[in-house]
Amino acid sequence: MDSKEWFKSWFDTKYYHSLYKNRDEVEAKLFVTKLVSFLGLKKNTKVLDLACGKGRHSITLNELGMNVLGVDLSQNSIVSAKTYENETLKFQVHDMREEISNTRFNTVFNLFTSFGYFEDVSDNQKVIKSIYNMLEKDGFLVIDFMNSEKIIHTLVKNETKNEDQITFNISREYDGKHIFKHIKFNDESENFHFTERVQALKISDFQQLLEENGINIKHTFGDFNLTPFNPELSDRLIIIAVKN
Repeated sequence: MDSKEWFKSWFDTKYYHSLYKNRDEVEAKLFVTKLVSFLGLKKNTKVLDLACGKGRHSITLNELGMNVLGVDLSQNSIVSAKTYENETLKFQVHDMREEISNTRFNTVFNLFTSFGYFEDVSDNQKVIKSIYNMLEKDGFLVIDFMNSEKIIHTLVKNETKNEDQITFNISREYDGKHIFKHIKFNDESENFHFTERVQALKISDFQQLLEENGINIKHTFGDFNLTPFNPELSDRLIIIAVKN
């Protein structure tokens, strides 16, 4: 596995979806519904779900009347998501570092810690620049990221999860820049080892990155109920930003 592009291999496996199969779909729907209400998005608003996975947030956005394009680097995830397509809900394989040409969006959603995967931090700039270019003037950017500060201070170093008759042995570490999750398991007499690596970005990092690229943070929340962000206590870092 190419450690520099770990997400390309891991996200495309059936094991990734097994490990994270118990994500709370009801909570995700409520979260998206609250975001749409808070932003005051009208029906037929053109939105981009950037790093959409199998499209669970895209589907809810579309049910709320949005005109949605969901994109993800995982071909398998997009194949699955495409079964939900309709006239106002489309999916395609796409690398978030690249701009989607000849199209603009009122709002870009980047949810469930789908940022900071890259080895080269200059790729963060590429992502934000592409978002800037795809956003309409005064368009919204919503980033839902882990609260790195809390995770670092409460890091669960080892745990075991059993899903689909597979025992996943998980260990975590922090190297001062990244949070690593090592995932080891055996299936059909074969041993597997995948490593997730996410940059431990804090609110100040996002503020600098966004402002350098013409996007300003307007609100920050600390959970899916949109309560105020607290760096020590919040589970999430949810950013609402606007293109200048």
